[in-house]
Amino acid sequence: MTQEEIDKMYMQRCLQLAANGLGRVRPNPLVGCVIVKDDKIVSEGYHQEYGHNHAERNAILNSQFPIHNSTLYVNLEPCSHYGHTPPCADLIIEKGIKRVVCCNDDPNPLVGGNGFRKLEEAGIEVTRHVLEAEGRELNRRFFTYMEQRRPYVILKWAESADGLMAPSSLTKQTEPNRNRIHSDNTVRAYWLSTQAQNRLNHRWRTEEAAILVGSETYLSDHPSLTARHYLGPQPQPVVLDRRQRLTDVPDYWLHLHTHTVEEALHELYERKLQSVIVEGGRTVLDAFIASGLYDEVRILRSPQYLGSGLKAPAIPPTDRLIIIEP
Repeated sequence: MTQEEIDKMYMQRCLQLAANGLGRVRPNPLVGCVIVKDDKIVSEGYHQEYGHNHAERNAILNSQFPIHNSTLYVNLEPCSHYGHTPPCADLIIEKGIKRVVCCNDDPNPLVGGNGFRKLEEAGIEVTRHVLEAEGRELNRRFFTYMEQRRPYVILKWAESADGLMAPSSLTKQTEPNRNRIHSDNTVRAYWLSTQAQNRLNHRWRTEEAAILVGSETYLSDHPSLTARHYLGPQPQPVVLDRRQRLTDVPDYWLHLHTHTVEEALHELYERKLQSVIVEGGRTVLDAFIASGLYDEVRILRSPQYLGSGLKAPAIPPTDRLIIIEP
């Protein structure tokens, strides 16, 4: 194998490790680290929880072997400043690591090339931009938050097999995902999405910082917006109430009175919420689509046919469309 191929192989392992921190390190980026000496991996680590050790420190401290003159692979530029933990660049220098291979430059102005500069001034060889596109994809939430100064936005809804969000008789009484109707015309609650889709939806909730609905959805259903069917961190519930008509919003919710999508996203950014799932209702989803301020669309497609009712939103062509069918 060439050195380039070797570097890509170990960097791929960094990205695999980094993904283990999804949902637990926000608003920090996902970072993994691999230390290689004499063509063997001697230690690995990843950033496991916000406020705790970074990936490089975990890998260095986890090593059971000497790492002097080793190569350290990491998917984001090592930090050079004091935060919750000391600078990783200083520890790398202290341990006598001879080469650092990195995937992405850190857009955080507190780092912004200073980590690489410190390493090179200490005589460490630095190789950058290995699997750069793959690294940006993994940390798309972090890069969107840092570079565009807004959260990464995921639009999500459930729809019937014929593209409807709610039956016509109930479009004004229910949130899009939950409908109350039965074949004998009695009223009961049920989900358009299947049980498996619902579990997946709750897993998605653990991976994002916030989840947002509009005031109409809040009034009609009082959703909890929690991840009840998947173990993991809970998202911050947010309700968008531009008409200020809600009076019973719990204190732990974020109650926004902003009038535009841009204002709402700025408020989430200021509160360091790195990503948000927009779950509805239809008016809120349409507003986000019209603004163009979204990054991903996820649709849970039900096997049920409703025949008539509220149509699901229409979206322009996008590369980031995920449709989960039963």
